[in-house]
Amino acid sequence: MLFRFLLLLNLLMLPPALPASAQSAPSLEATLKAARWRQRVLLVCAPTAADAQLRRQRALLTAARSGLTERDLLVRELLLPDLSAADRQYLQRLGAGSAAFQVLLIGKDGGVKRRDTAPVKPETLFGTIDQMPMRRQEMKGEK
Repeated sequence: MLFRFLLLLNLLMLPPALPASAQSAPSLEATLKAARWRQRVLLVCAPTAADAQLRRQRALLTAARSGLTERDLLVRELLLPDLSAADRQYLQRLGAGSAAFQVLLIGKDGGVKRRDTAPVKPETLFGTIDQMPMRRQEMKGEK
């Protein structure tokens, strides 16, 4: 659990100017494939690193780190102009083809569970996750 928290903390602290297509960063498809059945993924897509909605979403999530960790939630920021052609195409297959700010919640099964075009409050996000059958099983196991 501590390892996941530290990993999440590192991901949240990445400089926003780091392009998603950087060689050290795995492709979007590889990230989601690696997370399947292990983690939920929150994709935060923005047109620029200076986007006000991106900054707001980042602040909301930073304040809710323990809830992210508790729900096995990996956060990945995607700057749309910096994405590779393959990542842009994969994002379109997920239903997020626009160049505007968007948040997608991907369940552990790999399916899109929520789409938003404005920053999502952690309590709203956690409410969605906590209603998922897999999360309900996880919560029963935590007691």
